[in-house]
Amino acid sequence: MNALRSWPEFQATLRVPLMLAPMAGGTGTPALAAAVSEAGGLGSLGAAYLTPAQIGGAMAAVRARTDQPFAVNLFAPQPLSPVTPAEVEVACAELAPFHAALRLPPPTLPPQVQEDFGAQLHAVLSDPPAVFSFTFGRLPPAALNALHAAGVLVIGTATSLREARLLAQDGVDAVTVQGGAAGGHRGGWQEDALADTLTLTRQVAQDTGLPVVAAGGLMTAGDVSAALKAGATLAACGTAFLLTDEAGTPDPYRHALQDGGRPTVLTRAYSGRTARGLRTSLTGGVHSPLPFPWQNALTRSLRAAGAQAGQPDLLSLWAGEGYRQARTGSAAQIMADLTP
Repeated sequence: MNALRSWPEFQATLRVPLMLAPMAGGTGTPALAAAVSEAGGLGSLGAAYLTPAQIGGAMAAVRARTDQPFAVNLFAPQPLSPVTPAEVEVACAELAPFHAALRLPPPTLPPQVQEDFGAQLHAVLSDPPAVFSFTFGRLPPAALNALHAAGVLVIGTATSLREARLLAQDGVDAVTVQGGAAGGHRGGWQEDALADTLTLTRQVAQDTGLPVVAAGGLMTAGDVSAALKAGATLAACGTAFLLTDEAGTPDPYRHALQDGGRPTVLTRAYSGRTARGLRTSLTGGVHSPLPFPWQNALTRSLRAAGAQAGQPDLLSLWAGEGYRQARTGSAAQIMADLTP
């Protein structure tokens, strides 16, 4: 077990005040996490959709590429909301035309709709990373204590000052504040202010005294500098890395980003949780999604088939409002571009 360092002690080991925002679902690869860490920042593995065995393999893949610290991210455990047969029928009916267009079987729910958090956390603790981050809620005290006992620093995610205060009460070591411009799932659980990133950063830093990781709309070195001046200790960037060589972004997803013709929207169509991504046929065609994670499981086969068929309108094209500023190249090059 490693001794638990303070956040300032840990941050002093980083050469660049940048963190890779965790991106689950395949875009955030071990290669990308390792490249960001190797370039002096804090790489992140978005492991929420991985099995325990896959988590172990992904962490090993990062360590095979770098000996620098990195983070692992999971979704906080939450009760599975019940759904009725009638709700499932409506959700399936909305997706049926999309399935038919690809000559897929009608949509059905798989036997398992989410991974077991306890088993995932056990996998993380089997060879602890330097940092663990989480979204969608609060950690059980036992989980937080286990991470601290293993020498792991813990970052919670807040979309409002109220959520940040609750995380501070829980004893996290730092908090990611997610502004309204951020791409991907909204990471809060109680209220979402959809606030300006810099405004929320100032509020949380001044009110809680916690180290703040600013996230949302940070696409340039100037954006990163502004976040640091607002009180952030690190700037988290995700959309800025979607076009990098190391990212697992599928080709149709990359082409949609580079085309730049789609606005971003907040949608629950793909997963049942509000997320920001590019507008697609699915975001406009789904009006009664199941709650998370049921809808996420229901659309999984369609998204996979859409990627294989090269049809971006069937993919969850998560992206922040500033996605048109994303650049191609290596993660190291993007890190250099983002460094103030």
